[in-house]
Amino acid sequence: MPANESTLIASRETLPIRHHRQPLTHASVVTAYQRLAPVYDWMFGACFRAGQRKAVESLASGPGDRILEVGVGTGLALRHWHRESKVTGIDISERMLHRAMKVRHRHGLHNVDLRLMDAQSTGFPDNHFDKVAAMYVVSVVPNPPALLREMRRICKPGGKIAIVNHFAHPNPTVNRMEQRLANYAGLLGFNTALPIDQVTKSEGLRVHRLQPVNWGGYWTLIEAENIK
Repeated sequence: MPANESTLIASRETLPIRHHRQPLTHASVVTAYQRLAPVYDWMFGACFRAGQRKAVESLASGPGDRILEVGVGTGLALRHWHRESKVTGIDISERMLHRAMKVRHRHGLHNVDLRLMDAQSTGFPDNHFDKVAAMYVVSVVPNPPALLREMRRICKPGGKIAIVNHFAHPNPTVNRMEQRLANYAGLLGFNTALPIDQVTKSEGLRVHRLQPVNWGGYWTLIEAENIK
């Protein structure tokens, strides 16, 4: 073997192995949250609580309201809805839902119905809900535009929609780090660099208010109206 060829082969062998991009898929999201379910409340409960409360308050649930909580997770927000409203919570993780069921039982939430379901394609009829909440979900699904279309489809015309999520940070240094982490979205279970205009410029959503929430305002509450 010529010396220059052997040198080339040796240099290739010493190069670091590049990690392949790991995009979000239905399977990767399910796997991530099945894994996170036992520790989710401990890891995110205190951090996410303020944003959840503000989202629930923004929708002002009342008696008889049909409310959909998309990505209900472990049920951290369930007890904050009006007890005489009709709340449906959906999630794609059985383990997360199992923990939400314990919350429903512990607090006697007889107005809550929990279902295993993909938020991007729910099967609910058109115009079924008065209000829809999606808390820390938009960056979790593989196809955010499909999620937003489905939320609008099953929400009544003029219905309220509240979205809490982290979006790509405007600070260039922070944003660069988020972009790198976004390559491992499938492993993390969420996209760290989702642009906010994927929501604010979504067809059929009239955004009324943007509000920073949680620690350092790193997350954003979007209050919107469903326009049909």
